[in-house]
Amino acid sequence: MRFGALPGNLRGAAWILLATVLFAVMMALIKLIGTHLPVSQILLVRQAVMLLAAMPLIVQGFPDSLTTRRPGLHALRIAFAVVALFCGFTAVVHLPLADATAIAFAKSFFISIFAILILGEVMGIRRWAATLIGFAGVLVMLSPTGAGIDLYALLAVLGAAAAGLVMVVIRLLSRSDRPITILAYQTVFVGLLIAPLAVWQWVWPTWQEALLLIAIGLVSVLAQTCNIQAFKAGEATVLASLDYLRLLWASLIGIAIFAELPSWRTVIGASIVIGAALYTVHREARRGQRLSRSPSGRGYST
Repeated sequence: MRFGALPGNLRGAAWILLATVLFAVMMALIKLIGTHLPVSQILLVRQAVMLLAAMPLIVQGFPDSLTTRRPGLHALRIAFAVVALFCGFTAVVHLPLADATAIAFAKSFFISIFAILILGEVMGIRRWAATLIGFAGVLVMLSPTGAGIDLYALLAVLGAAAAGLVMVVIRLLSRSDRPITILAYQTVFVGLLIAPLAVWQWVWPTWQEALLLIAIGLVSVLAQTCNIQAFKAGEATVLASLDYLRLLWASLIGIAIFAELPSWRTVIGASIVIGAALYTVHREARRGQRLSRSPSGRGYST
């Protein structure tokens, strides 16, 4: 049977599984090269590669692809995206891969909070309970060794919070702007904002490191493309839970490449976070609400 003839949810599951693997690989590459090159440089090259990949769509839709009635919201989205990416990438470099991945899932709960404060959404007692329980799981992971709160774990939480703000702003922008417009502004201006720091911290890479930098950008594009294809083919309620397989791949890669074993605090905290997030997805599906974990907001795809 041809792939296109398969049921939508099955095709979506195949796409999302590939996306989870690619996102885990992207984070592993960032961690691998982040010990030699500054995060700002990694982020700048990633944005440049993503811009080259998006350029045909931007040019094809020009000038409409750059037309917006809400430049202020774009500026906010870009600022939050820089914080989310920089903090998230820094956490990936310095934390065990599984820890950084697990804490990043806290984004779902920040989205719920900011949706109430900014979008005026109403949250029932059960969803509030799930959110508080999820944050309790994050607090458990903030001290993976039990010897006090880890600075880089706090950066990971800050990155998750900023990513949550990005998603809420995208909801507002999507009411008036086309997806390609949102993508174009993010891709261009995140790179421009990080460029001064990247130039100041620039370390000339070896040719192997240069290839890894390009690979990070290409894998990012492929991962996001797979993610989008997944949600075009399948139902969000079915696919959302599969995204948490990223934690499994990150754990396996961490063990195989970096000799990292997840601590018991990470395992317990991640279980709490994922359980609470899955309950929230289930409740949103039953109430017919839009899932907080949309396809454009997974991983570090801000």
